[in-house]
Amino acid sequence: MRYEQIPAPAYLSNYVRYIWTLESGAMSHQFRIIADGSPGLIFQNGPAGLFEQNKKEMPNVLLYGQSTTHAEISMGKSTMIGICFFPGALKSIFDLNANELTDTCMDLDLFATRHGYYLREQLLNLESVSDQINMLCTYLFAQIHKNDRKPDGHTDYVLSMMIRSKGMVSLKVLQKELNVSERSLERKFKQHVGISPKMFSRICSFQASLNQLKNNEYEKLSDIAYENGYSDQSHFIRTFKEFAGFSPYQYQKQPHNVADNFPELVK
Repeated sequence: MRYEQIPAPAYLSNYVRYIWTLESGAMSHQFRIIADGSPGLIFQNGPAGLFEQNKKEMPNVLLYGQSTTHAEISMGKSTMIGICFFPGALKSIFDLNANELTDTCMDLDLFATRHGYYLREQLLNLESVSDQINMLCTYLFAQIHKNDRKPDGHTDYVLSMMIRSKGMVSLKVLQKELNVSERSLERKFKQHVGISPKMFSRICSFQASLNQLKNNEYEKLSDIAYENGYSDQSHFIRTFKEFAGFSPYQYQKQPHNVADNFPELVK
């Protein structure tokens, strides 16, 4: 099992957080997707049927939205390429309302084919992973220029403040600062991010606590809970289970953390 994280090219740096590859040499691996606040794209380089989510077969090229919960995936012997977008990128790149993909995905090849781009076929005809990554990046760049949609300023500002504060910033303060109503901000978030500002804020707090747990930056769990805005340790554990699918104690027992939010499961 080999995982690599690759920086996004400069021309996509406003839309893509990073690119990753995952190469499996074994017949089957089980992983868990953890809520991380980002939509993304996955290309599974191999025959159909090697990639499943919650025991449902996934297409070779898929676009997924925000996750508000966890999911289990299995991967056969193949290579995956993933593109992790910034939270509000789906609307800007694909002109999709992001809430249409929340907790689900779509076959990106069907979307691309409608626009005259035979994505899966062209990707599978390329021999090297680097060529496939370059092609995916070229496709995304073409989509951005075709749609010519600029990110929403209010949404991007609120997102940046939430991420910077690790979910601790007051939404009411931000609404007052921007002179927008709660309903207006919720509508913008559902269009551009796919979830409500409150849900995104909760995911930011969860991610901050996850990083603290992973890096052993605490003496006891209650330290993590109080430092990330949870009312008590029980509240923290409940939220962790909601977004990760297991408790903080169980997470620590997973020894093969392949990627930040893509841990291999121990059965």
